[in-house]
Amino acid sequence: MRDLPTDLPSELVPLSWLLGVWEGTGLVEYELGDETVRQPFSQRLSFSHDNQAYLNYSSQSWIPGATDEELPQALAAETGYWRLARKLIEGDPGPGMLPPTAVRPFNTTESVEALRNSSGGFDLNVALVHPTGVSELYLGQVKNGRIDLATDAVMRTEGAKDYSAATRLYGLVEGDLLWAWDIAALGQNLRTHASGRLSRVD
Repeated sequence: MRDLPTDLPSELVPLSWLLGVWEGTGLVEYELGDETVRQPFSQRLSFSHDNQAYLNYSSQSWIPGATDEELPQALAAETGYWRLARKLIEGDPGPGMLPPTAVRPFNTTESVEALRNSSGGFDLNVALVHPTGVSELYLGQVKNGRIDLATDAVMRTEGAKDYSAATRLYGLVEGDLLWAWDIAALGQNLRTHASGRLSRVD
């Protein structure tokens, strides 16, 4: 069991098991017509915080070189923010750069319990941005070391490839972070896309 950081905002306690840097491997497995793309990859992702009520998230994945001399090939990258879903009020900063006008809300673990949903978990908002011109807003929940997410909105730049929806699953299993990602893309319905198993390295 890990000790919680002393500066951890109370709203991040339900997500605290994600904090740190994780590395490992995974597999892209996606059907395109009559063929299936299968590609092993390596991945490094990070969850951190700035003493605010959200987690900073970043992920990089790559195809390792076939030899020690061959450089790895970048595969995907994404960055974003994870937070408990709730209405933002006077004690929260924003919009824009406006400072809060009251005491930070939900600043004790007891007050955060009021955010627990009817199934015993906590609702989540996750915003992710990809350098390929795609931005995603996920809604979901965290409960008992498991996170389920589904896109509420996907935005694409004019030149981005077709990508319309996704679901993600994260779970803490034997100390490792396991995840699975299903996507609806390239004219296809939602289907299996990629999964991985990562170990904490910090």
